[in-house]
Amino acid sequence: MQTVFPAALLLAVCFSSAAAGAADMVTIAAGTLQMGRNDGPDDERPAHRVTLGAFSIDRLPVTNVRFAEFLNAVGTHSRDGMRLYDFDDGDARIHQRGNLWSADRGFEQHPAVEVSWIGARDYCAWRGQRLPTEAEWERAARGDDGRRYPWGNAAPDSGRAQFGKRFNETAAADGFPQGASPFGILGMAGNAWEWVSSAYRPYPYDALDGREDAAAGPVRATRGGGHDSPADEITATQRGRYLSRNPRAGHHNISFRCAR
Repeated sequence: MQTVFPAALLLAVCFSSAAAGAADMVTIAAGTLQMGRNDGPDDERPAHRVTLGAFSIDRLPVTNVRFAEFLNAVGTHSRDGMRLYDFDDGDARIHQRGNLWSADRGFEQHPAVEVSWIGARDYCAWRGQRLPTEAEWERAARGDDGRRYPWGNAAPDSGRAQFGKRFNETAAADGFPQGASPFGILGMAGNAWEWVSSAYRPYPYDALDGREDAAAGPVRATRGGGHDSPADEITATQRGRYLSRNPRAGHHNISFRCAR
């Protein structure tokens, strides 16, 4: 499905840097997934079938070095004054040095956290893309066989994901190749939750019920779990129900990736 963005954001695509458009994406063919599960939390029920058209999605979450390019191109606020990035939060890993924003040393390739949902939406539009829907994200993470984690049904371990760590203890976005999804996509369990385009509404998922309206406002679903999540929160069906996720603010444990 296509998400409609404000004209100003689409115009901004013309001025995006060549580097920003070079992200590695994985194309997923049209197909049907089982979304949610009946033996999990209430907001993951009922399990239901969702058919999706073909789409592409970033192989990795957006990193601090990538998001710094965006800040250098557009600034820290949208044209209507909404925050794109909580640069003044102590958990931020991108700072202004002289006239340029740059990732903190050692955190260049970590997922970009402290990005508001608005900032994630606008970054993807700047790249000529969009946030993935909740259904697209789950299919990219879970495949078509109803597995619990991106790698299968085996319990998480330190070789597959970053979880159960201390506050703000993220890892490199590409640091867990053993945790890849069936499509070879990395970082979809633990390390940083990920914003999706979809408003947080009850299942069954319906792309036509208003939950895919791209205007800022409703609380959005987040997926995948974070570095400070317990093992039972990094499943491919988790929606972040207990997570602090005001869409107008950034958070220490929420990042994102783009789709098209």
